[in-house]
Amino acid sequence: MAVTSIDIDPEALKQAKELAGTTSNRETVDLALRTLIAVRRQPAAVERIVGRRFAPDQIDAPTIAPDMGAAAR
Repeated sequence: MAVTSIDIDPEALKQAKELAGTTSNRETVDLALRTLIAVRRQPAAVERIVGRRFAPDQIDAPTIAPDMGAAAR
C-alpha cells in the first residue's frame, strides 16, 4: 500500500467519521474511496442487468410463496 500525504478539511473529515462510524482518518478515507468507486460503477451494473435477456424457462419459473410463520419465530 502506498503512503500518501494529502491535505483534508478537518471539519469535513470529522463529519465523515461521524457519518461513517469510523474511528481513524485512514479508515474514513478508505471507506470514502471504496464508496465513490461503488457509486460510480453502479449505473453500468444496472445497465448490464436491465439489458440481460432471459430464456423462457427462467421467465416462467414457478413462484414460491414465503413461509410467513418462519418470520415470526
